[in-house]
Amino acid sequence: MTAPSRASLVVAFSIDALRKPETPEVGLMVSVRRVLPSEWPQAFPIISQLRPLDEEEFLSRVRRQSYSGYELVGAYRDGELIGVMGMRPVHTLARGPHLHVDDLVVDARARGSGAGRALMSFAEADARAREMTAVFLDARQEAIPFYERENYVFHPAPSMKKALATRS
Repeated sequence: MTAPSRASLVVAFSIDALRKPETPEVGLMVSVRRVLPSEWPQAFPIISQLRPLDEEEFLSRVRRQSYSGYELVGAYRDGELIGVMGMRPVHTLARGPHLHVDDLVVDARARGSGAGRALMSFAEADARAREMTAVFLDARQEAIPFYERENYVFHPAPSMKKALATRS
């Protein structure tokens, strides 16, 4: 089976189809596409609502992660970037081929607009196009209800970490 070109994957969502019935601004469209490297600085104000980085460190990390397949994806409404997602393809023995969503944030002024759902739908479509078996993510406690509404479930293997001392 030949997967469609990842570069051509652009998805437009009607907010009417994504929105909770009581949410205002019905009729607006959210389009989702990959953010070009020249556009990465535009993503910083939104990502900074999730990650406490300065712009230089943000751009450095995105550049470094992009070498391993990390991509930024943006949700746009009327040409304005309102949400950003960072994702990367991963293949592990335990999980097989899957897409990992590392970062998902919608601008505080646009939360509830359907942009988060549109970004996750994009990730799922992208994973299917790559013939991956699942989408995994690490969720902040306050975001868990959103992911549960999108039919994400807890994975039985919790993530753990150990901070290592840096060398001087």
